[in-house]
Amino acid sequence: MLTQEENQLLTQVGLGTPTGEYIRRYWIPVLLSADLPGPDSDPLRVKILGEELVAFRDTNGVIGLIDNYCPHRRASMFFGRNEECGLRCVYHGWKFDIDGNCVDMPSEPAESNFKDKVKVAAYPVEERGGLVWAYMGPADKKPPMPELEYFGLPDSHSYVYKHIQESNFIQLVEGEIDSSHVGFLHSNLDEPVTSKTATNWYLKYRSGDRSPKFFIRETPYGVLIGARRAAEVDSYYWRVTQWLAPFYTMIPRAPEDALNFRAWVPIDDESTWAFQVSANPFRPLNEAELEKFAGSVNELVPGTHRLTLNKDNDYMLDREMQCNVNYTGIPLQPVRMGRGQDGAMTESMGRVVDRSKEHLGTSDSAIIAVRRSLLREVRDFQEGVEPNAANHGEVYRVRSGSAVLPHEVPFDEGEQAQAEGFVLA
Repeated sequence: MLTQEENQLLTQVGLGTPTGEYIRRYWIPVLLSADLPGPDSDPLRVKILGEELVAFRDTNGVIGLIDNYCPHRRASMFFGRNEECGLRCVYHGWKFDIDGNCVDMPSEPAESNFKDKVKVAAYPVEERGGLVWAYMGPADKKPPMPELEYFGLPDSHSYVYKHIQESNFIQLVEGEIDSSHVGFLHSNLDEPVTSKTATNWYLKYRSGDRSPKFFIRETPYGVLIGARRAAEVDSYYWRVTQWLAPFYTMIPRAPEDALNFRAWVPIDDESTWAFQVSANPFRPLNEAELEKFAGSVNELVPGTHRLTLNKDNDYMLDREMQCNVNYTGIPLQPVRMGRGQDGAMTESMGRVVDRSKEHLGTSDSAIIAVRRSLLREVRDFQEGVEPNAANHGEVYRVRSGSAVLPHEVPFDEGEQAQAEGFVLA
């Protein structure tokens, strides 16, 4: 368990909070590129780390991310006119470019130089891999972009999408790195029979050994997590998960499946943007994969980024299904990789769970390790130590994975992890 003070340290992300300032040292996904479809398209409200912002794509197609509030009388820039390489406040016509410079102030006399003395807060932005990334920290501390593998792939090899989760970001990170729950939460009642003929390792072995042994290694980018289950008489089934500072996860995958990269970006202390990237480094996504991913819009409440399975409808819990079909009685929603089932658990804890009341066991080894790592990172940051991963983008060149390996193959040798493709050379 954590103390209440430690829990507050980890979960509070607003301006001036230790974890909030620590996260601001990293590049942060804030939008899909598709959210701003073209030059001079409609501005969008964006809330990240408790800050109310507005994003717009200017006449040249370049994205700006600025304070929501005009520095004149604090009217919202969301209502602004996106025109001629700037966003113009409709209250008195003050116009700002993507860097926050006031480029026109028609409400003042023509001879006035007042506009040269006024700026709106603006953050640097980059577009990579179908996402809009922002750096929200001090200008003199701006780090390189993370070198994620999928950045270098053609657009045809990846698909990105997002939704909102109604809880603190740490709860969602912890749900992702928890390999022990998959043998329960996501299981079907007929698995003990059907798993004997299954060819997919995940389906074949997850229910056969519901008490995996965990192997943890701290890394320059975060924590590498191995969960080992019994497989055949001479082998183990390994699920290898990655946590990458400050809020990225890569869940296990079969060798033939797409890479899974997720970013759990705090909107504020009590809600989170979930960005997911599915990418194949070896080939374009096929028609079936694209159809599945594109179907993700059907899992959202129309006009929102909220999942149709949510706390207002108890995640469509069906007690008859729970008795006869699957462990939870909650539909899987396969496009979202079980987000209805996972979301029911993480959001049922409350917006910010009180970790001082937990009772953790050996199956929580990964969660304990990530908490310790993040707490140490934030405390070191408070002492003036800049985050290592933020300033070394190359450490993000990693993968997750799964494998069936002979008993004699150890996990705790770096060479073996690299040989299995979990760390890219």
